[in-house]
Amino acid sequence: MTNSLFMRIRDRFPADLSSVLIETPSGKTYSYGDADVYSARIAGLLTAKGAQKGDRVAVQVDKSPEALFLYLGCIRAGLVYLPLNTAYQAGELSYFMGNASPVIVVCQPHREEEVRSIAKEQGVQKVLTLGTQADGTLMSGAEGQSDDFTPVACADEDLAAILYTSGTTGKPKGAMMTQMNLWSNASTLEKLWGFRGDDVLLHALPIFHTHGLFIACHCVMLSGSKMFFLPKFDRDQVLDLLPRSTVMMGVPTFYVRLLAGDDFTADVMANMRLFISGSAPLLPETFTAFEKRTGKVLLERYGMTEMGMATSNPLVGERIVHTVGPALPDVDVRVCDNDGNILATEEVGVLEVRGPNVFIGYWQMPEKTAEEFRGDGFFITGDIAKIDGKGYVHIVGRAKDLVISGGFNVYPKEIETLIDKMDGVVESAVIGVNHPDFGEAVVAVIVPSADQLSEDDIIASIKSQLANFKVPKRVFFVDELPRNAMGKVQKNILREQHKALFAN
Repeated sequence: MTNSLFMRIRDRFPADLSSVLIETPSGKTYSYGDADVYSARIAGLLTAKGAQKGDRVAVQVDKSPEALFLYLGCIRAGLVYLPLNTAYQAGELSYFMGNASPVIVVCQPHREEEVRSIAKEQGVQKVLTLGTQADGTLMSGAEGQSDDFTPVACADEDLAAILYTSGTTGKPKGAMMTQMNLWSNASTLEKLWGFRGDDVLLHALPIFHTHGLFIACHCVMLSGSKMFFLPKFDRDQVLDLLPRSTVMMGVPTFYVRLLAGDDFTADVMANMRLFISGSAPLLPETFTAFEKRTGKVLLERYGMTEMGMATSNPLVGERIVHTVGPALPDVDVRVCDNDGNILATEEVGVLEVRGPNVFIGYWQMPEKTAEEFRGDGFFITGDIAKIDGKGYVHIVGRAKDLVISGGFNVYPKEIETLIDKMDGVVESAVIGVNHPDFGEAVVAVIVPSADQLSEDDIIASIKSQLANFKVPKRVFFVDELPRNAMGKVQKNILREQHKALFAN
């Protein structure tokens, strides 16, 4: 039988299935045996509801142990897992359901009525619910299923997940991740970062995101280790659990918040062997302050929704500030000019990546897929980078005006499109401005046609339509936007004008 992603993960479970996989802040524990049984029951329920190999299951639920078991149940049944940010609003959900055509949607209990209405409009047959206390129809339905479910055989090229990433045109794209894409990255990182059975991962990331689900949870399950599973980043809970943990993965915002108090000391983390930072650029000041305060050096790595991780500073060896390290052992990276010509060491261009971790394309977007790949299989990331003489990759900028706020990608075009449709708006420009907590904050600059527009009204309107992390923190009104000789809006000027907006 072909080894599916689930079977490969399951083979790495410890021999003693009573070993703890998850401990919650309340002290409740879930074993590897629980993961095995619950994933079997959920797989049984989903198939009983009509889901067949290759069908999509869309999931928008809060973080919980059962949410992880739902993921395992999906891949156990050969289904394609489609995680959605819990902040997504109705319009966004409608697009995802229409685009991905899932057979089942699992949502938060309090949004069931709203999601059912959207599902009906988009032709989605089944809606199940899952709450943070194992409440909802998913787990109640799973209770009646068998504790044993034979994993569905899948080939390496079969889809395991579709991960939506915001598009530069405002239209989200579904990155298709195969069984091998996810397995290759997980097995490489588990070895590279030295995970072992006695590790304890402090997990405060969301699990609708590559970082929290495919990187963090996979590394734990492949090593048979344990994780403290926090619903979200809570500084007090993190400080309380650090003495009992050995590894932490976080976005730069986590480390900025930890450093904000004097109670974050070297003594608190005497047991820690590794802190990993990613999903957003790590400021050199944070890197330096962290080392000075704790004696530990943050390990920064680089990845994208479309490929998981591609580079990492070493576990053993020099971790260089302002770099994301060399390519992973099974990954090739290069820097090219816009025509695809490979540039020399230290030359700045667009970073391109090839490897078994790189996605196979965008769901139902063959033209977009063709644009993003070179003929020799390299994926064009759009990030501006250089590779130094040691092979370390330096991310020096981002193409396409991407804003990264709190570790989440925000594409200005999506917000600009909404603002430009509002009455009284001539045009708008959305930019990212340095923010001490979020890394970058979203800011909108608007040319109004009338005086009745207000900052509060603009923000309220966007908030009702888009996830909160995309909503501008501030809105400014101007007579005209700065443009170059070709008429293109010069966002670099706007960023310079507002760069001190959130300065301490």
